[in-house]
Amino acid sequence: MTYEELVKLAKDTYEKADASAVKEHVAIQFNVTGEAEGAFYLEVKEGKVSVEPYEYYDNDVVVTAEDKVLKDIADGKLGLEKAYLTGKIKATGNLKKALLLKDVKTAKKAAAKKAPAAKKAPAKKAAAKPAAKKEAAPKAAAKKAPAKKAPAKKADNK
Repeated sequence: MTYEELVKLAKDTYEKADASAVKEHVAIQFNVTGEAEGAFYLEVKEGKVSVEPYEYYDNDVVVTAEDKVLKDIADGKLGLEKAYLTGKIKATGNLKKALLLKDVKTAKKAAAKKAPAAKKAPAKKAAAKPAAKKEAAPKAAAKKAPAKKAPAKKADNK
């Protein structure tokens, strides 16, 4: 993928997106490494997103990543937060503002949510092991001996 193709993909993905949920100004500069090396920025302003193939010197966040990782983010296959937490991207600046990007509703994100998840084959159950027999607990107390009856008084027959 070339730099121009990556910027076009970012433009196509984000400029038509619904950013009305983002109430603040956000400017993110992306420094791209790999085959599509270069820089571009994404700006969210007044509910609209713009992507331009320039550096943005008054940015809130600078994200550095390989072109393949940025393509996966633009395609909706990888979230910005997960990419950061797994070390696939590096970010400096106001990371809270970078996370606002997840509030931008792209057509690809909506399609990914509507698409049914692929069904997985049921997992094979491990061979059941016979349960170990439990020993009976010892009885709490032995039965008490019956109380001795008082000897019956014999009547005097005199």
